[in-house]
Amino acid sequence: MLKEVHIRNYVLIDRLDIDFRDGFSVMTGETGAGKSIILGAMNLLLGGRADSKTLIQGAEKCTIEGIFSIAGYGLEQFFNENELDFDPDETIMRRELSASGKSRAFINDTPVTLTQLRDLGCRLIDIHSQHQNLALGTQSFQLDVVDTIAANGSAKAAYEQSFDKWTELRTRLAQLKKKFESDNTDREYLEFQLEGIDSAKLTDGEQEELEQESRILDHAEEIKQNLFCASQIMSADEDGCIQKLRSALQSLRAAQKSYPQAQELAERLDSCLIEIKDIAATVDDDQESVNFDPARLEQVNERLDLIYSLLKKHKKDNIAQLLEFAEGIRKRLDRTGSYQFDIEQLTKQTESARLDMEKHAAELSKTRKKASEIIIKDIKDLLAPLGIPNVQFNIEIQPSQGFDRTGHDDLRFMFSANKSVPMQELQAVASGGEIARVMLCIKSLMAGARALPTIIFDEIDTGVSGAVAEKMALLMKQMSAGNRQVLAITHLPQIAALGQTHYKVFKTDEKDATHTRITVLNGDDRIREIAGMMSGSTLTQAALDNAKALIDNNGR
Repeated sequence: MLKEVHIRNYVLIDRLDIDFRDGFSVMTGETGAGKSIILGAMNLLLGGRADSKTLIQGAEKCTIEGIFSIAGYGLEQFFNENELDFDPDETIMRRELSASGKSRAFINDTPVTLTQLRDLGCRLIDIHSQHQNLALGTQSFQLDVVDTIAANGSAKAAYEQSFDKWTELRTRLAQLKKKFESDNTDREYLEFQLEGIDSAKLTDGEQEELEQESRILDHAEEIKQNLFCASQIMSADEDGCIQKLRSALQSLRAAQKSYPQAQELAERLDSCLIEIKDIAATVDDDQESVNFDPARLEQVNERLDLIYSLLKKHKKDNIAQLLEFAEGIRKRLDRTGSYQFDIEQLTKQTESARLDMEKHAAELSKTRKKASEIIIKDIKDLLAPLGIPNVQFNIEIQPSQGFDRTGHDDLRFMFSANKSVPMQELQAVASGGEIARVMLCIKSLMAGARALPTIIFDEIDTGVSGAVAEKMALLMKQMSAGNRQVLAITHLPQIAALGQTHYKVFKTDEKDATHTRITVLNGDDRIREIAGMMSGSTLTQAALDNAKALIDNNGR
């Protein structure tokens, strides 16, 4: 449970230290004194939204720290899963907010995410503010109430798992059907594309070879003339370079008899002569092979035109890419043949998953209906002494139109405060005061079902007064039994008088600033506070006597 809260530099709070005690506590103070500020700091500690504007002007950092005793609440697993130090006697949660807007969170001095802070915070404190009364009319809240009383965690987990599996299979089946329809719709077009490529009988590298052949055929006469000239220069009988090189070789061999160095030169020239003779022979052969062939040139260009047309049509750069594209079409067409089998198999799996989900949904509904009977009886018993003696209350559970992650239940809280008035949906007919009383009863039931250390009620008494307020206070006091703290922020003396600990929030003007402070009231101070809640700023003896009697009658 909550032992201490330390607040620094938050709104009007420069420094505030609160020691919380066991049992039922109350917090009072004039409107605007800072009760909501303290509650805002608590929400920030539990992972609420941070805003740098909440810092006291000029402060560099705002800090809210809570110290808890968590022994006996089964939270060790949370600390193990999140790799945090576990100290059951003194667990420290801390939230820091800098002037730049940066927020940091810690559990036992270890940095954590806001999600981790919220996960732990919701297991330690439940803060009920006035606007949460509106949640009572939502199905999500009503389901949470019933599921909490039903203690059906294992049934919910089993259903959620089956729902997730069914959802996944249904999604996969829809995607497969969509792909099949798309491929089947495009089949004729795909076959047409593939036929166009296959009929061309393309080979990788063919384009480059044809382009080279086209260039040769297109310039055949020019090439043949150049090859002839080269052949004449090399092979002419008297003026050819081969004949002249032979003569040069003979001269070098003659010189080597008396000039030995000429031998190496002769050998080198002989090698060159052999290479030139080979080149000349090749030129002669090429000259014979190159001929202008208009028919072949037309044939090559037609083939190239076909290749270029296919490349442009399919937006490819070369034949290799075109062949790869064709193979992709072929595989896609092959797949359509197996779609029907895959769809049939996945349909069977989806149907099996749906039947399994329906079974778990029925089991979950059964737990809710059984818990609803208990809730209906308990709510009626609790509301009767709270000023609604003729209350009618029921929980209608009908199958919903579809399945979602909460199950297959359309659940509604039905209410009437009078015998003669037919029940309608709670949020449609209940007054603000009736909503507050119903919510308090529900919180009482849920507190008994959950091992929640601390509950804070922010003006749960809205719309009630007198004896009803006293009954509400008694109910909150009962909730505080069994190792649980209950704190009520209230403006009603009947509730304030029942508190085992009474905190007062007030403002002080210090130098050039106004600050929120808190103190624990005892004895005469407490009597005067409650008397002031009865009579206003002017304390009469009658009010003081009434306040003392109210406290004494409630065992204080």
